[in-house]
Amino acid sequence: MRIALVQFNPVVGDLAGNARRIREWHRRAAAAGAQLAVYPELALCGYPPLDLLSRGEFIAEAERELAELAAGLGPVPAVVGTVLANPSPRGRPLFNVAALIRDGRVEATQPKTNLPTYDVFDEDRYFEPAAERRVVTLGPWRLGLLVCEDIWDGPEPGRERYPADPVADLARQGVDVLINISASPFHRGRGRERERQIAEVARQARVPVLLVNQVGGNDGLIFDGRSLACDENGSLLARAESFREDLVLLDLATRTSERRPSPVEGAAELMAALKLGLADFAAKCALERAVMGLSGGVDSAVVAVLAAEALGPDRVRALAMPSQYSSPHSQGDAERLARRLGVEFFVEPIGPALEAFRAMLLPELGDVRATLTEENLQARIRGTLVMAHANRLGALALATGNKSELATGYCTLYGDMAGGLAPIGDLWKHEVYELARHINREQEIIPQRILERPPSAELRPNQTDQDTLPPYDVLDAVLDQYLTRGLAPEEIVRRGAEPATVARLVAMLEKSEFKRRQACPVLRVSPRAFGAGRQIPIARRLPRGS
Repeated sequence: MRIALVQFNPVVGDLAGNARRIREWHRRAAAAGAQLAVYPELALCGYPPLDLLSRGEFIAEAERELAELAAGLGPVPAVVGTVLANPSPRGRPLFNVAALIRDGRVEATQPKTNLPTYDVFDEDRYFEPAAERRVVTLGPWRLGLLVCEDIWDGPEPGRERYPADPVADLARQGVDVLINISASPFHRGRGRERERQIAEVARQARVPVLLVNQVGGNDGLIFDGRSLACDENGSLLARAESFREDLVLLDLATRTSERRPSPVEGAAELMAALKLGLADFAAKCALERAVMGLSGGVDSAVVAVLAAEALGPDRVRALAMPSQYSSPHSQGDAERLARRLGVEFFVEPIGPALEAFRAMLLPELGDVRATLTEENLQARIRGTLVMAHANRLGALALATGNKSELATGYCTLYGDMAGGLAPIGDLWKHEVYELARHINREQEIIPQRILERPPSAELRPNQTDQDTLPPYDVLDAVLDQYLTRGLAPEEIVRRGAEPATVARLVAMLEKSEFKRRQACPVLRVSPRAFGAGRQIPIARRLPRGS
């Protein structure tokens, strides 16, 4: 049997459009000689649909589109991920299913068994788990259908342990192949983890395993594709492209495929993920242009490159907004970068607006010069200018802050945090520099001086970030252990960090939760990003010492 692994990029909520795309891909699969085509988890409605699933009309439309899709798909069978209503009055109202389509109808459905509720997942909110797993037959082949989390069960930090083991259950029933449809979000290293897991499942079940993953960006989540197949020994049979739509044909009888492209790794992987996430966020929000501040610092420089490459330079407007505290080089470096990228560039000094605010506030607040109030006023004036341009153009406003700033609260609400998306909001500062060096690997695009100058918000004379923060290599290491790995402060100290530094950074993080609650979405590229996957109350008792 020749199976097509079809990773495509659905739009959440676009049921008719996604069905149309599935039909297009199915024609390609049939033309390539496929005898079965497999599509990702919730391919028909897009993943994650979130509370769209609470709308009865949405579910009814999904079921109508599935029936129409089945009727017109042609002679080649398909496995399609979709949502179905639970006919029972008990339990959750919906199932997340793999639907086998053959001969113009939905012949069988297999609901998802293991429903994740950790990190960015909250599937138990909507779906009822499968009560049983049934083998489906296709000619002489016995297929075991699984949905994403059904192959994940282990002692990984933060991951649930489930009472059911769908893989073992299907293996006991006797299957020729396990087919997993997934919407498995990207984070750095996730592709390798996924390949190791599939290989291990194949070895344990002693049958080939196929995984078809969604590709594309939906809100802050990025899906990398990288669908794959392993034989019963865990050896790689096929791999699809990373971060792009793809169709891979696998001959299950001979265990052969012509497609095993080398995966994208390192900084190139990070760059590809962020470009896809930004491009899809804009496209799926029907926004053709982007506006951003370009300060002459490394963060905004990297965001400018991402925006120019993801959207096209003619669709990006960059604003330099100097003040009396801006260094002589900042505007020149920003202009040089804008010229190299070919993006639209404007200079809008904020001095007149700042002076107007000083005068306006003088009667009630006194002289605000050289105070935190003035620093925040500058950031908010800049945020207002970016938003004004975005409003006028109908464009996406990009916030340029990084994870180190967001973690410590070293950012200004309604100022540099203003925007519709923060493309590098899940990158520690050292990762921003890593990406900048990658961008410059063949030729200087980002002016070298931007990479060499000490980072500075330039909100007061001779300011550098390290006036307020520890060195970024220290800050990033401590907070990555605390946030991503979940280590207690005492354990971080035992591993060599200075106790006072750890206490200070943890306190900064805990006290700035109110800012992060109001932050725009970030593109998730780590296992633990700020946003939907980290739910911390604002009004709470802070940890001791904070």
